Amino acid sequence: MVSTAATPSPSKVSLGVRLGYAVGSFCTANFSTIPGLLLLFYMTNVLAVPAAFAGVVLFLPKAWDLVANTLVGRWSDRTVSRWGPRRPWLLAGALVLPVSFALMFAGPPLTGTTAGLYVGVTFLAAATGYALYEVPYKAMPAEMTTDYHERTSLLQWRMVLIAIAIAMSGILAPTIAGETSDGYRTMGVVFGVILLVSMLGSFFGTARAPFTGQQRSEGTLREQLAAARTSKPFMWLLGLSSAQTLGAGVMLAGAPYFAAYALDDTSATTTLFAALVGPMLVTMPLWVWLARKLDKRGAMLLSGSLFTAGALLILATPALGSLYAHLCVMIVGIGYAGLQLLQFSMLADVIAHDGVVSGERRGGVFTGLWTAVENAVSALGATTYGWVLTAGGFISSDPEHPVTQPDTALVAVVIGVTAVPALITFAGVLMTLRYNLTAERLAAAVGAGGTPDPAAAGRHDGQPADTEAVGTED
Repeated sequence: MVSTAATPSPSKVSLGVRLGYAVGSFCTANFSTIPGLLLLFYMTNVLAVPAAFAGVVLFLPKAWDLVANTLVGRWSDRTVSRWGPRRPWLLAGALVLPVSFALMFAGPPLTGTTAGLYVGVTFLAAATGYALYEVPYKAMPAEMTTDYHERTSLLQWRMVLIAIAIAMSGILAPTIAGETSDGYRTMGVVFGVILLVSMLGSFFGTARAPFTGQQRSEGTLREQLAAARTSKPFMWLLGLSSAQTLGAGVMLAGAPYFAAYALDDTSATTTLFAALVGPMLVTMPLWVWLARKLDKRGAMLLSGSLFTAGALLILATPALGSLYAHLCVMIVGIGYAGLQLLQFSMLADVIAHDGVVSGERRGGVFTGLWTAVENAVSALGATTYGWVLTAGGFISSDPEHPVTQPDTALVAVVIGVTAVPALITFAGVLMTLRYNLTAERLAAAVGAGGTPDPAAAGRHDGQPADTEAVGTED
């Protein structure tokens, strides 16, 4: 293995390393998407778990992420090895997540609350394995290059593979799963293998990645979390990303229900996902260009607005039909492509800026807090949709005992994938206005040798930054 000791600050990352890093997206995208898409439906329509309880089961394991992710981030910041600080944790995650994922969909012949408890326990184990991998994985781009726009270009490859992985999750996974326990069991094994291969691929593929990070942090975990919380760019970015993630999570959880009850075609889940991820495959170069032209914040405002508009337009589906719904989902997909690319590029900027200002390596703490919140919010999407269904009087069932849903439940199915995620995402658009870590501000911090400017920086001494400087750098 090649050591990832600190090297001169490069502005470019080789194609091999870009692809080696990007292949890990088959893990992050599939694990983020499949539980959000299928686990609620699996519990309510295959295992006959009550909708409200199923929503709670999906959310509770994510509460553990608030602890696990911050600890993993701290550990990876302080790790010293010939593989660098992050890569050993990629390997640790690969030993836990794939098996836990397969077990999540391979339960014994249980139904109702007991089945929901089994899913909750295995989901908790899978979430732990995912934390071991995801936190250091997301910290790596900030340490591969010092160039503001190169980070966007680096992550472009990751977003392309994310689009392919989401297509796999939204098309292949539902096709394999069908609506039977055997189908879900087979799907769990197949995607468990895919997770393993992608996780090992990123471990070996980043062996020659440049490392531009700072020395490891010597502060306590509490001090590092305090630094993250007082970073105004980070907190606004975390807020707007959480809104986007929650909106997407609600829509994701509702997709199978929308296909089954609004379009009267369960196979439409596949075509709806094709309409969503298709734009991601072809618009990434456009979003990279827009990020340079409008800066990242301007491009983020545009992408969030497109997502919101597309979601609201879907409301007219009962009157205008399936083709109209798919066209609207394509608009959502164009916006979603920008959201996915830009939020992670902006996160790398925030981590890089903190490294310049503090002179310490604590990107793991930032990504640990980020991923803990992100995963909890993502799970809350399914929980929220479950609450919407419950409010509408949705009746859970299993394949052997189908039921006729009341009209109020059918209305809830549509509202849950349109108005609810649109309003949540629009809140993220408003928060984007408060974020202003631009290329110029980041360059100024680097030029100042890492000395924080009170007019453009929060404080690292644990004290709140000036309230009049909301949106400025850490």
